[in-house]
Amino acid sequence: MTHNNSIEALFGTWDYVDGDNMDEYLKELGIGMMGRMMAKQVKSRLIITETDDKSALRTETTFKTTVLEFTPGVECNETTADRREFKGIIQFDDGKWIQTMHDKNGKLSMITRWIDEKYQKQIILECGTAEVHRLYRR
Repeated sequence: MTHNNSIEALFGTWDYVDGDNMDEYLKELGIGMMGRMMAKQVKSRLIITETDDKSALRTETTFKTTVLEFTPGVECNETTADRREFKGIIQFDDGKWIQTMHDKNGKLSMITRWIDEKYQKQIILECGTAEVHRLYRR
């Protein structure tokens, strides 16, 4: 349930609290066992900002920091911390941030972000049959 329909509520700094099923999601993306084992140890901080015409998602971990700059509704390129490359579109719809990306082999990954009734950031990651839930707080 979306508590705040304003996209602005998604901006700011968010720390990872909890999540589930990440291993299955990473398998669907084609990540090998070593990469999945490392990913399980990573706790991330998300920093989301906006300028006049662009938004940016900065993901900070103990291993690497990545930045995805984008204009909503315009195709963008993303390089993940493990150097996988994706193309896709990010759209804001009814208080949700919906990120639809394809890797170089056409594999679809979808990430949906929103703020719940407790003002926590909820994130659902989907790829193939895997679905991951992640929770972030300020």
